[in-house]
Amino acid sequence: MATACRFAAPLGLAPLPRGRVTAGVVVAVGQCGSKISRGVAVRATSGGEGATEDVPEIVKAAQDAWDKVEDKYAVATIGVAAIVALWTAVGALKAIDKLPILPGVLEIVGIGYTGWFTYRNLIFQPDR
Repeated sequence: MATACRFAAPLGLAPLPRGRVTAGVVVAVGQCGSKISRGVAVRATSGGEGATEDVPEIVKAAQDAWDKVEDKYAVATIGVAAIVALWTAVGALKAIDKLPILPGVLEIVGIGYTGWFTYRNLIFQPDR
């Protein structure tokens, strides 16, 4: 009994009152020496009002789009490659940002290009 109680006590949690019942969850608390052991039993409800939940519209649209895809392997591969490319780009930007002078120069170039683009395409163009 001593070995079972030794590993059952959670670390850093305050003890619960004995035999507490909350929203279908029964918590049994037992004393084992100076440590507390807790057993949790969860009771499932069958077919009540909360059992059937509406699936959001975006999830249905995503499921329909996924069902229409013929080559799921290629789409999954492209998705994984996009995530890896994004992760690599973020890593490269963090590495560039750690260089002492390059971030300031790139910021000035970006501000300059934004100003030029605005002046050339947004301010004086009649076909904006």
